[in-house]
Parts: sequence; structure tokens; C-alpha cells
Amino acid sequence: MAQAQFTRETGSGGEFVRQPNRFTDRITADSGSAPGGGPDAQGRWPVEPGRYRLIWCRACPWAHRARIVLGLLGLDEVISVGTVDPIRDEAGWRFTLDDGGRDPVLGVEFLAEVYRATDPDYTGRVTVPALVDTVTGRVVTNDYPQITLDLSTQWRAYHRPGAPDLYPEALRPDLDTLIAEIFRDVNNGVYRCGFAVTQQAYDEAFTNLFARLDLLSQRLAGQRYLMGDAITEADVRLFTTLVRFDAAYHGHFKCNLRKLTEMPVLWAYARDLFQTPGFGDTVDFDHIKRHYYGTHPAINPTGIVPLGPDLTGWTAPHGRG
Repeated sequence: MAQAQFTRETGSGGEFVRQPNRFTDRITADSGSAPGGGPDAQGRWPVEPGRYRLIWCRACPWAHRARIVLGLLGLDEVISVGTVDPIRDEAGWRFTLDDGGRDPVLGVEFLAEVYRATDPDYTGRVTVPALVDTVTGRVVTNDYPQITLDLSTQWRAYHRPGAPDLYPEALRPDLDTLIAEIFRDVNNGVYRCGFAVTQQAYDEAFTNLFARLDLLSQRLAGQRYLMGDAITEADVRLFTTLVRFDAAYHGHFKCNLRKLTEMPVLWAYARDLFQTPGFGDTVDFDHIKRHYYGTHPAINPTGIVPLGPDLTGWTAPHGRG
């Protein structure tokens, strides 16, 4: 078997098996804890403006969607944001973008310090996004699928006027099914292509990825967004993979049947979202490329970061509306 990028996350058949999220407490409107308190008996922390800090990386799609949702809902006024460097080394995510190389609120150099303060025995990968309690300096949650849903449902009292309903209750059964399909075949599917260490595991992931992209293209051919005429959580989750597709996944992860720019419906849809306030203004292609090509030595041992692709098309008219 070929060398794996993450040995502990590689199955017996050479397939990539993503590690579970270690911290799964939630911040909820019905927490039994008083302001300033810790989690209640059900692991629910109190909704409290100014208390929590979202740690993200501009390169990471899982963190990126939390940052998009935070901005779309106007919650960046009540939840602060810390940004780590796109280069993750053996010490993990670093706060080298801040003066003195420390997060100005948490006072740490590495996100791993916050993980160890929360669980001294933790030995898995340190991941973003992470919501951190600034009172105790501990991780509340790194459960990225739940974080964005809770921002939409538990923090409603602090949404900006006119904020979109990204997780409408009436659509949730169909929305949850679609989100699961997108995660399995697209969001995580590109990683299952890139981190596969057997031909069979790669072939399966590659086939499922492009089959799903074809189905999504068909769905979007007749409507502007995945659930109709309004942006939802599903669009946010698909966007963060599509915006990285040509810059990273097509070449680095061998997802090379077609480029995004060669899939007309998805390319127009992605440009439509990119040009929507809260989406494109959170994208950093330099961070994306430096992270993927510079932190996976099993895949790209030279560490060379490509100069392409041409990014000018992202601002071209999309023709959707």
C-alpha cells in the first residue's frame, strides 16, 4: 500500500476514513446554564454575545462554511473571529498571522494549546473550525456540521435584520438528505480521492464524485439554488468545495475528469455565489493553494505551489437570476 497522508485515517482497503469530531458540545438557546456558566448536564452552553471565538482557516472548506454563515447572519458582531496560518505543520494550526504570533484574544500560539487545555489526552488531528469559550479558554465544539446549523437556529435573537433563513424548518427533511449526499460524494469525496492509497479506493471515490456533480448540475439547470430561489445551508456547503475545485482538487487530489470551468451549470452557479456578498469576499486563493500543496508531503513531496489556475473568470457575468 502506498504511503498515507494520515495513517490513522486510512482504512484497510486504502480508503480515507475521516476522524470523528472530538468536541461536540453545543451552544443553544435552551441551555440550562446561566450567562458565564459552563455546559449544562446535556452539554449545552448558553448563547452569550461576546463570549465565544470562532477559529478558522481561509484555506479549509469546513471552516470556510462557518465563516460564511457567520457573516451572512451578521453574527460576526457577537462572535469574534480568529484566523490561523494556512500552513499546518507537525505542531498544527498556528496564529502567525497575528502580531507576535499569538491570537490576541486567547493568547496562544497554536490551536493545539486550546485542544490540550480542554483534553490533555487528545492525540488526534487538531482541526478547524473550532468554537472556543474565551472565559475558560476551552474548546466548546469542533463539530463542523452542527456549528453552522446552530448558528442558524440557536442564535436567531442576534441575527442581523433581513438575515437569510439558511435552514428553513419546512425544507429540513429534503435539505438534510441533500446535505448528506453532498458531504459523502463531494465535500468529503474530493478528500477520499486525494487521500486514497489504493487504486480501487480512488476509483470508487472518483466515480461517485463526478456522478454526484452531474446530478447537481441537472438539479441546478432548472433553478437558481439547490433548494429553489433562496440560498440555504446546502449552497454554502457545496460552494466551499466548488471554489477550491480547480485551484486544488482537480490537480492535487486527482479529481481531473473535468474542471469546474468545464461544467457549465456548476461553473455559472459557483460564480453566482462567489459574487454574492459574504461568499467571494471570504475566499483567499493564495491561502488555499499554499495549504493544499504545501502541507501534504505524501501527495506533493516537492511542496511546489502551482501558479495557476486563471482566476479572472470568477468575476465574469454568471447569467443566473
